Amino acid sequence: MVTPLFAASMADLTIERIRALAARPDQVESQTLEFKREYSSSLLKSIAAMANTYGGMILVGVNDRVADGEDRVVGVDAQSALDQIVSGCYEKFDPPWEPKFLTVPLDDGSGRSVIVIKIDPNTAPRPLLMDMKAPIRLSGRNASADRDRLLALAREDRLAEAVPMGQHVMSPQIPQDNDGSPTADFIFRTGINVPIGEAAAWRPLSERTVATLAKALNDSPLPRALLGICHGAVDGFHHFRRAGHNRSRRARLAWHAGSKEPAGFPVEAVVTVALPDGYAANQGVAQVQIDVISRLHRFAAALGAHKFDYFYPVPDLCGLLEGILGTVVAPSVVAALADLADVEEVLVAQPQQLHLVTGDAVAALLHPDGLAPVPEDSSGSHGGIFMANPALNLRVESERREQVDNWMRQLGLDAGLTGMEALIDRIRATPSDRATSAR
Repeated sequence: MVTPLFAASMADLTIERIRALAARPDQVESQTLEFKREYSSSLLKSIAAMANTYGGMILVGVNDRVADGEDRVVGVDAQSALDQIVSGCYEKFDPPWEPKFLTVPLDDGSGRSVIVIKIDPNTAPRPLLMDMKAPIRLSGRNASADRDRLLALAREDRLAEAVPMGQHVMSPQIPQDNDGSPTADFIFRTGINVPIGEAAAWRPLSERTVATLAKALNDSPLPRALLGICHGAVDGFHHFRRAGHNRSRRARLAWHAGSKEPAGFPVEAVVTVALPDGYAANQGVAQVQIDVISRLHRFAAALGAHKFDYFYPVPDLCGLLEGILGTVVAPSVVAALADLADVEEVLVAQPQQLHLVTGDAVAALLHPDGLAPVPEDSSGSHGGIFMANPALNLRVESERREQVDNWMRQLGLDAGLTGMEALIDRIRATPSDRATSAR
């Protein structure tokens, strides 16, 4: 069960929101949430377990279970409980470490408070040991890491500051023909890594959940964005469906527009979900990858007597990027991915990277429309890696658009072009803004 408090800022953790969470009959302890009536040694173990796994939140002063009519939110003496927790973190943990704490007073005049403990795995010194063991978090309970899990924690690449929770995506390679010439205009790639739960560590991908993901993708903004760059120049399209290399722990869902030529479809998108092979309880991740491949420029150039030049309008690429990001964060897609990985939806992260690889130089693919090359700049960029701003919430349309605009500005500068910033401003201007600037 997802709790919005997990992702909320500390300033947003009010007693009203805590009471609303506790009052939900379906809210139970999970991989990222735990309730504690008061301080105990098991509280320390839960802190260490969440730090070694996915992170989470512990509410001290809230009963796990109560009889009908009883209040789950009972509060604690904040100063006394905090002293015990902090002392325990320094006495029991190796190395000593403490998470973030927030004291939220009750609204009943009792002087008691709920202590919110927020554990960020990206700041914890993993593995965090307690009594010479490394606790890890399972579904609503704690366990001790086995040897393989302990080694994995010790070997982690600490790049959390740049890309949280290991959200690295491998750069794609542009497809080539037998002579080594590129057969595609570009590939956009993004993706996320979703931690897997207990069941996903050993079960195959179910046909039902893969079909649910395909439906969510077909209902997402991506198909409309893909058709947007085609401008009606293709003879129909096929919905996302299983195609190509599918196995018990790998699903490949493909969408394409037009008919397949020797070099491939004019426009296609491929979404893959891959679980780690073999038994890997609470280790590894489900790798989710989205590739968008376009060949429209090459298809237009290969039409013989009807040859015409096709260049990608910047507004279409903005729409495509918005469609890609909007799909990864769409609630139905997030729910389907969480089901496939057997985790809570809150653990399905936002994408943090976008890769672009082009066959020809970027500047040669873009419609000029106000863009001009920088004199004597012959760098000829063929794409790049674009990082997401971690301060932006990509689930919010305006912030998603802001991220796309920043990426397009970077794209223009890296391609040795001027005018991209003004072009983006013109694209985003409202009709009234455009009318005012024209006067």
